[in-house]
Amino acid sequence: MDAILEYFGRVETYNPLIVAIELLLIGLVVYWAVDFLEGTRGERLFRGVIILLLSGSMILKLLIVQFEFERLQYLYSSFLILVLIIAVAAFQPELRRMLIQIGQAGAFLSSHQNHLSQTIEEIVQAVVSLSTKSIGAIIVIEKQVALGEFIESGVRIDAQVKASLLETIFYPGSPLHDLAVVIRGQQIIAARVQLPLAEVGSTGGALGSRHRAAMGIARGSDAAAIVVSEETGIISIAQGGNFDRHLTIEQLRAKLTEIIAGSGKNKNNLVRLNGSAKEA
Repeated sequence: MDAILEYFGRVETYNPLIVAIELLLIGLVVYWAVDFLEGTRGERLFRGVIILLLSGSMILKLLIVQFEFERLQYLYSSFLILVLIIAVAAFQPELRRMLIQIGQAGAFLSSHQNHLSQTIEEIVQAVVSLSTKSIGAIIVIEKQVALGEFIESGVRIDAQVKASLLETIFYPGSPLHDLAVVIRGQQIIAARVQLPLAEVGSTGGALGSRHRAAMGIARGSDAAAIVVSEETGIISIAQGGNFDRHLTIEQLRAKLTEIIAGSGKNKNNLVRLNGSAKEA
C-alpha cells in the first residue's frame, strides 16, 4: 500500500501543463487513427490493442510498484514487441492507404471536405431516387442545436450516410419507413423519429404531416429537414422560417452544400469536389 501511495505521490510532482499537453497529443493521435480506420476491418482490432495496452500498462505498473514483478515486466515488454509485429501485419492495407494519402499533396487538408462532399452526394442520390419512385421521406440534418430529445423517440442506427441505406429505411413496408431520419455529420443517427408538428396552415398550403413535421423541427431548432412528397414526389427543404418546394437536383445539392458545409470557402471547395455541381 505504501508503494502505491508513493507512486501516486510521485505522479503529483509532474508538471500539470506538460501532462495535459501529452494527454491531448495522445488523444488526438488515437482519435485520428480511429477516424482513419472507421469502416475498415482494422477498426475493432485497433480499439482492442489500445485497450489492451492501456489496461496492461496500468495494471503492470501497479504490480511492479507493489510487488516488484521485474520478470513480469520483462515478459510484458517482449509481448509489446510481438503485438507491434502482429499489428503491422494486420494493418497492412490500412498502412498502405495511409502512406498513399500522406504522399498526396493536400490529402489531410481535403479529407474533411471529401467526407462532407460524399455525404451530400449520398443524400442527393437517395432523395432523387425516392422522389422518382414517389416514396415519402423526411430527412432531418442536425446542426448546432442537439436533437437528443427527439432522437430518443426513434431507433438508433449510428451508420455512415449511404444512399442505399436511406432508400431501404424509407421503402414502403420497412419497419422504419414511417416518421423521420436524423443525420448528424456523416452519420445516420436514428430512424423512425417523432417530430413536433407545426400548426395547420403554417406551411403555406394544405400539406401533409411530413411537411408540418419538417416545419416544426426547423422552427424549433436550427436543423434543416428534407421532405419527399409521397403523392407528387416533390422535393422540399424546411429551414428556419423558410419552406422551399419544387427543388431541382442542382438546387437540392446547392442547398445541402450550404446547410452541411456552410457558406464561403468550404462551400466553394465542396462544389469543386462534387464535380457535377455548378457554382452560382
